[in-house]
Amino acid sequence: MKAVVMAGGEGTRLRPMTSSMPKPLLPVANRPIMEHVLRLLKRHGLSETVVTVQFLASLVKNYFGDGEELGMELTYANEEKPLGTAGSVKNAEEALKDDAFLVISGDALTDFDLTDLIAFHKEKGALVTVCLTRVPNPLEFGITIVDEEGKVDRFLEKPTWGQVFSDTVNTGIYVMEPEVFDYVEADTSVDWSGDVFPQLMKEGKPVYGYIAEGYWEDVGTHESYVKAQADVLEGKVDVDLDGFEISPGVWVAEGAEVHPDAVLRGPLYIGDYAKVEADAEIREHTVIGSNVVVKSGAFLHRAVVHDNVYIGQHSNLRGCVIGKNTDIMRASRIEDGAVIGDECLVGEESIIQGNVRVYPFKTIEAGAFVNTSVIWESRGQAHLFGARGVSGILNVEITPELAVRLAGAYATTLKKGSTVTTARDHSRGARALKRAVISALQASAIDVRDLENVPLPVARQQTGRGSAGGIMIRTTPGVPDSVDIMFFDERGADLSQGGQRKLDRVYARQEYRRAFPGEIGDLHFPASVFDSYTGSLLRNVDTSGIAEAGLKVVVDASNGSAGLVLPSLLGRLGVDALTINPGLDEARPTETVESRRSGLVRLGEIVASARASFGVRFDPVGERLSLVDERGRIIEDDRALLVLLDLVAAERRSGRVALPVTTTRIAEQVAAYHGTQVEWTTTSPDDLTRVGREDSTIFGGDGRGAFIVPEFSSLLDGTAAFVRLLGLVARTQLTLSQIDARIPRAHVLRRDLATPWAVKGLVMRRVVEAAGDRDVDTTDGVRVVEADGRWVMVLPAPAEAVTHLWAEGPDDASAQALLDEWSAVVDSAGQ
Repeated sequence: MKAVVMAGGEGTRLRPMTSSMPKPLLPVANRPIMEHVLRLLKRHGLSETVVTVQFLASLVKNYFGDGEELGMELTYANEEKPLGTAGSVKNAEEALKDDAFLVISGDALTDFDLTDLIAFHKEKGALVTVCLTRVPNPLEFGITIVDEEGKVDRFLEKPTWGQVFSDTVNTGIYVMEPEVFDYVEADTSVDWSGDVFPQLMKEGKPVYGYIAEGYWEDVGTHESYVKAQADVLEGKVDVDLDGFEISPGVWVAEGAEVHPDAVLRGPLYIGDYAKVEADAEIREHTVIGSNVVVKSGAFLHRAVVHDNVYIGQHSNLRGCVIGKNTDIMRASRIEDGAVIGDECLVGEESIIQGNVRVYPFKTIEAGAFVNTSVIWESRGQAHLFGARGVSGILNVEITPELAVRLAGAYATTLKKGSTVTTARDHSRGARALKRAVISALQASAIDVRDLENVPLPVARQQTGRGSAGGIMIRTTPGVPDSVDIMFFDERGADLSQGGQRKLDRVYARQEYRRAFPGEIGDLHFPASVFDSYTGSLLRNVDTSGIAEAGLKVVVDASNGSAGLVLPSLLGRLGVDALTINPGLDEARPTETVESRRSGLVRLGEIVASARASFGVRFDPVGERLSLVDERGRIIEDDRALLVLLDLVAAERRSGRVALPVTTTRIAEQVAAYHGTQVEWTTTSPDDLTRVGREDSTIFGGDGRGAFIVPEFSSLLDGTAAFVRLLGLVARTQLTLSQIDARIPRAHVLRRDLATPWAVKGLVMRRVVEAAGDRDVDTTDGVRVVEADGRWVMVLPAPAEAVTHLWAEGPDDASAQALLDEWSAVVDSAGQ
């Protein structure tokens, strides 16, 4: 049997290590990753191998040649352009068309039993056998489900945490029969798992999954690269190491000179002809390449040093990677996560901070303090986007420098000359950061429309009027010392997952566009923003009957920007309104849970004493609202959703309402009673707004005080929801307490459980397994429905080491029992 080694990837996430070297040639324990792969193939009798190459192909060919030195026969299939995982193998069809063949990646480290994999393939009579393994974090891989016979049931490529239903992933190792080429179009970019396998499964072809035991690491990031070195040194993977083990875990290759007074604490590896002087200290998980010089007093821990590097006296290297032919001068300090490219010079007493990237052929001056990547590219944070955009502590995690880089990255995703709308809340921190954002946008050839301090719905609406996108900076709700930098698309909606990934990539590489002289963007301040907003709102939302109903309402603006739009709105509605807390308070740009609750209690007292029809309290940026009925009783947010749903559905009598899957199923009863139906969405706001854009949608809400009024906007808007509620109450002539009373009580309970990142995939697999024959809904996370209608939902948090659980039953006790039962499942998987 022949093998195919795919060695054409660019390895962009590993830059600058891969800026001048193809990823398969990156050394792991002083051997290229691909050499470890080839040696594995040879051990299992696969000595005749085709290597597919594209990026820096000549370097791969020059290094391995015809394979004679390894005792193998290597031929090469060169791609003129990237053809995808299947297209690249199709490119080598001529050499593979006569018999079954094995496909393996040239940049993944493994010691799987390929002989057993091939035997499994033949035993099953498979057309394709996919080699699978289990990993703690399946986000970057293709999830695969197999049945009891080993047949593949389902693939899902690179899921979000909400889509994770297993930790069994596709390793990119396959055994295939040549008939599979009939399903791959020539000279076209085609992927196995994304294109070919789904078609095979659709036609009922035998596609099997073999779950391998052993080691496998997809060396795709700096962290996984350093981890692979440590795993080799720890003996976790069965690969060959050149040299001699002079003491437990201390490997020294041929020709290396190690002074007797050097301190060596294994496991570690010292390459051939390296020189380690007296008083140098080399500690665990350090790999030193060939011809490296380590001067006296140097300290290395978890450092990976490529060939021909000079490390000066008293240098300190921790958890970093140093490219070949680089000089690290005296007393330099390079921190955890930093990567220095090939042929660089790091001057004396300079400091390279953690996670900094220095690209090849660069010079760092003596005494320099480097805390940002040198020339264009850097590593992005692991979770750049959270639930509210990019969030963090002001001037600790979110600094003006970070804001400039983010805005520059965002601008780079847009065309030169585009317009971006910027806005902020009333906090000083948001004001300062917005100025940095505006400068970065203008310097990237972007025109800026600055709305200054406006409610969030106004910022969204104005962005949707001719801008290519928008940026809003606000204080994180409930966290006064943190800020959110929110990015909008051309509609004013939050960036989609795809848009976030695009921005993340540009930010990670720091490939920012800069304007030439004469291209600097313009800055202007649009006038009459609030009049424009309220005028559009009143034209599109049905306000009939409000003036005649003689309603009296109490409106709490929460001392936020929501109060800025109320004067131009309430007067035109013809409603008797008492506004409280209308002034801006820079010292209170957000409200804690406690302050919000006490504010609602106070609002209820005012509503009751004023004999008002109801009261509303906006959040400080006007996106969400809370309700108090005419008796002064607080209507909780999840209950307020049902009240508005009942009113809208009763009036419209048809259409769909958009609700997240965590909403009580009482909502289905309410909607169906009035002839409407529920469209369930994920918990992501952009999914809710996606359904809100559809013509048949009449209403939407997230159960946390945010609502969509589709006739005005598909986006969450507290002010629009307030106007819509006024019209509905006026026309029905029912009080909120009467409406609330006619809706059945819901019993939904929620719990958050701490879950280490490493076991999140395992948790979701255990949940699916525990579900057994019960109905399972994977719209978002995993929702398990019992035969009696009770349900529980398990959802991994996207940016925290937490798993969320919801449960609903006919009463609180039943819901609590269900929550306890499934909490035990989650806890047991996380042990």
